[in-house]
Amino acid sequence: MEKFPITAEGFKRMEVELKQLKTVERPAIIQAISEARAHGDLKENAEYHAAKEKQSFIEGRIAELESAVSRADIIDVKSLSPDTIKFGATVKLLDEDTEEEVTYQIVGEYEADLKTRRISITAPIARALIGKKKGDSIEFKTPGGTKCYEVLEIKYV
Repeated sequence: MEKFPITAEGFKRMEVELKQLKTVERPAIIQAISEARAHGDLKENAEYHAAKEKQSFIEGRIAELESAVSRADIIDVKSLSPDTIKFGATVKLLDEDTEEEVTYQIVGEYEADLKTRRISITAPIARALIGKKKGDSIEFKTPGGTKCYEVLEIKYV
């Protein structure tokens, strides 16, 4: 079984979702299936088929999360030195083309979420950032062309 890195915060979010699915969602869908069965003929019962489909999704997500929790390698990012960029770093960057500042945190694949500025360690920008220091410039390819950033700040929070 291959381990994968995850922040303590990301691991906690996974555990909360797993608990919610097991203690709230699963019992609710079992109840919905039971009620739909009571309506009679299952071949033409849309409520029953919708509930079974949702049950399948929930059970799949539970299995995925249980596997992830068992393979997680939790990294305490607060104890890392802010000299160079490593997993868990929160990095403030300056886009050298537009002069726009952006901030990203480098996290594991399971916790990556671009809306909250958490990027996967496997993303091209994250791979380009690993090992860099404050003041360094990076260059990496995107589908829209090459991007260049300067590292302004490195934090581990």
